[in-house]
Amino acid sequence: MSERDEETFKSVDLKQQNQKSPVTMSEKDEETFNSVDLEQQNQKSPVTMSEKDEETFNSVDLEQQNQKSPVTMSEKDEETFKSVDLKQQTQKQTPEPDIHPQQSHSETEKPSTPAAEAKAETTPSPRASAVKAKWKSSAEQFKVKKFFVLRPGTLDQGIEDVKSLVDPTEDGAVQGVWLMAEIDHWNNEKERLVLITENTLLICKYDFIMLHCQQIQKIPLNFIDRICHGTFCFPPNSLLKREGEGVRVFWDKLREPSFTSRWNPFSVDYPFCSFTYHPVRGANEQLGRLCEIENFREELTLAAQKAHSKNPIPGKANGVLVLNQPILIEAYVGLMSVIGNQNKLGYCLARGNIGF
Repeated sequence: MSERDEETFKSVDLKQQNQKSPVTMSEKDEETFNSVDLEQQNQKSPVTMSEKDEETFNSVDLEQQNQKSPVTMSEKDEETFKSVDLKQQTQKQTPEPDIHPQQSHSETEKPSTPAAEAKAETTPSPRASAVKAKWKSSAEQFKVKKFFVLRPGTLDQGIEDVKSLVDPTEDGAVQGVWLMAEIDHWNNEKERLVLITENTLLICKYDFIMLHCQQIQKIPLNFIDRICHGTFCFPPNSLLKREGEGVRVFWDKLREPSFTSRWNPFSVDYPFCSFTYHPVRGANEQLGRLCEIENFREELTLAAQKAHSKNPIPGKANGVLVLNQPILIEAYVGLMSVIGNQNKLGYCLARGNIGF
């Protein structure tokens, strides 16, 4: 074959090959082109596609959850709403009280006076008042402990010694014992043990240091005609003062004390005797019962009435008159009583060592 024929043959062969598979080459090229195009598009916007897919997935997931449990969520919301609504209603229906009342316009505008400021400054603090009260109570306890009657067994021994001096045939059985302070006509206080028996009132001067009875005054109960109880008082021109209450027992209302007896500080012929509380009455419960004046007055009234009905006195009105009135002490200057009462000279008291 010549060269021209060979070239013609090759061209014809190429044409035939192209005619046989023209699509094959174009499909490969198109797939290659499409793959390259998709890669470029993914590189340009990879995030946009993922966000859309994620939103779609989340929305589908929420719809499925709501379809599975739609009632549970609504019940919780409804309970929360009801609880909040009830709290708001109770707050509206029960208003809080006004702790700080509103002051009027005139009161708020009223300026504070210097006297009020000075009063506020002079008011002691709670701590200072507590310390002062504690110191005062400690000082009082120290003073009370100095009485010999508080020594262990001293009071019991004194009561037994006094009871042993009672005559059962003349006085009768003992009905009660009291520890009190007697006040004489010059306002002097004296420590006394007082006994009430069936027939007699016994006023005993007992020495709690030496533990023996020094003096006994016996008053028949059927002689008692009047019992007064109340606060103590003095004449208008007197310089003395006494606080507290007491009881005065009269047994001869027809006899008045003489002039010499009034001005004699050691006189003992007065037709009455006065009693008040002992200073140790608040030390313990037992002493509180022994020093109670009201119980003494009631027991003495009942015992005197029984004695009057049992053994009346001829020519004398029987019965006991009980009066609630001030008890008069006719003392004016009383320097001796002031010194004696402040130092408790009428009591058995521990006074320390005295010497040189």
